[in-house]
Amino acid sequence: MIPQDPIILLSYTNTKLRDRDPDLETFCRKEDADREALCAKLEEAGYCYDAARNQFLPR
Repeated sequence: MIPQDPIILLSYTNTKLRDRDPDLETFCRKEDADREALCAKLEEAGYCYDAARNQFLPR
């Protein structure tokens, strides 16, 4: 289960993207997470996924 707090979720997700997963699709599959819901939650906190850098960055 992934964290629900947006800032902890950001840290958790970016760490997994950096250390384990080659892209967001792989992360979502391994974590059984809904990509749209994940992106929406992090966008509310001011972060967007950057596929080129494979991480969530500030808008």
